[in-house]
Amino acid sequence: MSGLDKRVGSYAEALDGLTDNMTVLAGGFGLCGIPENLIGEIRRRGVTGLTVVSNNCGVDGFGLGVLLEDRQIRKMIASYVGENALFEQLLLSGELEVELTPQGTLAEKLRAGGAGIPAFFTATGYGTPVAEGKEAREINGRHYILEPAITGDFAIVKGWKADHFGNVIYRHTAQNFNPVVATAGRITVVEVEEIVEPGELDPAHIHTPGIYVDRIIQGTFEKRIEKRTLRA
Repeated sequence: MSGLDKRVGSYAEALDGLTDNMTVLAGGFGLCGIPENLIGEIRRRGVTGLTVVSNNCGVDGFGLGVLLEDRQIRKMIASYVGENALFEQLLLSGELEVELTPQGTLAEKLRAGGAGIPAFFTATGYGTPVAEGKEAREINGRHYILEPAITGDFAIVKGWKADHFGNVIYRHTAQNFNPVVATAGRITVVEVEEIVEPGELDPAHIHTPGIYVDRIIQGTFEKRIEKRTLRA
């Protein structure tokens, strides 16, 4: 990788510098738009004590769920336990520290982190356990709580297409949390289905500008369906 060319040749190079006890921000929603190969590389590296920020934690045996199986995650910041039985088990047993956050608040915490905003007031969660230990304020007759922004050491993101400069396009609902995650990492790594030459992407269609991206890699993806129901 040199100059403005963000391409790397291996997943090991893509996550170079990832060590124990770091904070990792992961894009995706359920299994839609998850950076599945980067998650696999985290597992392969065997790093532990991670704080992982994502909407949820994959499912048993796939996505971020594999990091739970290997006990690589110390703390999970998420909005949804979802279909992951192990996540529920570790939460209830106290083996895993979990910070459940309303989904819109989680998205805004990441967006604020990427924008350099340290905290913001929101009415969501006021008067509930979400507000415990947080500053509260009344503004124009309505009560709000102060929520800190989120940033991470690494942000791992799944895109559809990118160019050499790291400009990224997401496809349909796979956009979900990926754009805000991409802005909030000290090192942002994006895996995509296709890397094209500079100038091939329509500038009007780019979702994440390359200024936010440090490394890109092209991969192949299983794109597993989270819950499939078939007619008898």
